[in-house]
Amino acid sequence: MKAVRAQFRDLLEWLAKFTPWIPDWAFAVLGFVGIVAAGLALQGLVTRWLKKRPPQWHPFLLHAWLRTRRLVRFMLILFALSVVLPLLHPPHDLRDDIRKIFLALAIIQMGWIVGVLVNIAIDRYTFGLRVDNTDDLNARRAATQMRILRQAINALIATLTVGFALMSFDSVRQFGISLFASAGVAGIVAGLAARPLFENLIAGLQLAFTQPLRLGDAVVINNEFGTVEEIGNVYVVVRLWDLRRQIVPLSYLFTNPFVNWTRSSATIVGSVMFFFDYTLDVDVLRVEAERLVRESNLWDGQVFKVQVVDLTESSMKVRLLASAADAGKSSDLGAYVREGLVAFVRKTHPLSLPRNRQEVIAPPTEGGEEPGPREGMVSEAGKPG
Repeated sequence: MKAVRAQFRDLLEWLAKFTPWIPDWAFAVLGFVGIVAAGLALQGLVTRWLKKRPPQWHPFLLHAWLRTRRLVRFMLILFALSVVLPLLHPPHDLRDDIRKIFLALAIIQMGWIVGVLVNIAIDRYTFGLRVDNTDDLNARRAATQMRILRQAINALIATLTVGFALMSFDSVRQFGISLFASAGVAGIVAGLAARPLFENLIAGLQLAFTQPLRLGDAVVINNEFGTVEEIGNVYVVVRLWDLRRQIVPLSYLFTNPFVNWTRSSATIVGSVMFFFDYTLDVDVLRVEAERLVRESNLWDGQVFKVQVVDLTESSMKVRLLASAADAGKSSDLGAYVREGLVAFVRKTHPLSLPRNRQEVIAPPTEGGEEPGPREGMVSEAGKPG
């Protein structure tokens, strides 16, 4: 860049020798306009040539060129100003300050262009990934990794760009060196204060590669069920079932256990528990439950079971298992089966609803004979069954 700028400056100085009647400031303005016009013309020719290429011819190159046109034009203006600046014969100190400002602006522009190119590459990689499809684990894994890497790379590019831009000024560079050399205790305090931030940043990179959870996963964190909605640099946003948002630091995920329902598959097996009296025929209940599940469009057709899993002194505990495509459908299917089976038992087998049994002792008869105990059934309200 310095060699090109020097050649343009030599060319302008050579032309100025043949036009001594033109003031230096006017010649500088003409040189600035000429350089900018030539650069814009060349940029226009390249743009038209790229647009005439077939759509399948390096689409990334065309997209990157179109997205960075304005930034390149600003770089062209900075280049033209740096070339014509010596023709104005400013004081030496002022010229050095202006050159440092131009250098800092050029560094910022270069960092901006690099950031745009990186983001375009990531967008092209993630384009077409169906993140809304909860069963496409590979797409959600790639989207999660690229989102975290994008944030980390953008932060790194911004930090390096600002750092190099500030280092172009001697006063700032010396201040930074003296600050790092003399801030012993302050540096330790700052490091301890920034420890949570760095822990979360490192945890974000670990999350991108180890993938304990991904965008769209159904998770239980802090006894709250929800769906991973956003993964930031230092935190995860979980959308809870009642539309609240739980903000979880990334470092928490690597130091505390949590449940991921969709770690290996989006399919979820939901369970529904019932309590019925011993008089209920479980086979009849199983047939009705299967009918309800099959008629529902929420069941994915993979898992279905009805089993007696426990017994108490007054009832039996029946568990129904049914699989669904995701957590939302599993919850809806459980509610639908629960309502349907309770209505079926209440209508066709009302005596099989949970009841409390107790012995009723009859009073002595007139002949003095004491009758034995007889078994009766009473409802939970205490009335005879």
